[in-house]
Amino acid sequence: MLYLQLFYTFFKIGLFGFGGGYGMLSLIQAEVVTNHEWMSAKEFTDIVAISQMTPGPIGINAATYVGFTATGSFWGSLVATFAVVLPSFILMITISKFFLKYQKHPIIEAVFSGLRPAIVGLLASAVLVLMTSENFSAPTEDLYAFIISIVIFVGTFIASWHFKVNPILLIVLCGVIGLLVY
Repeated sequence: MLYLQLFYTFFKIGLFGFGGGYGMLSLIQAEVVTNHEWMSAKEFTDIVAISQMTPGPIGINAATYVGFTATGSFWGSLVATFAVVLPSFILMITISKFFLKYQKHPIIEAVFSGLRPAIVGLLASAVLVLMTSENFSAPTEDLYAFIISIVIFVGTFIASWHFKVNPILLIVLCGVIGLLVY
């Protein structure tokens, strides 16, 4: 029964997760933390961090980790990963047959114009999902950890955006800083 729920849940996420993996994060959190309670918000935050650091799309990586966490087995990972990829696979095969023929049609152009703001909204939702006390602490809980988290976030943002520092180097540096200051 759990495997069927896992398949159905991740099939839905794969079907409605426009905008890629980051767009899926809010859907994944709503399903696995709130609806099914397969994990806590802190465990989900850890899974997002691991999914970002490992090679591959974040949505697929998150599905793999959630599947394992929910069932405790390789089969749970396989079911969740297959289910999240299956809708995209089916849709891409179907759409690719018709897209090249009708891509300049006004209705098709209007649909894609309507999807763009929805995707931006899903990405913004993913950012808000990660803005939790598990990631940044809270000034009322631990002021020191909150300030350190904000300093690391701002420093990483500036290093990445302005100085174009390699993301892998930033991950390693942030890990070392976190190890040293905590």
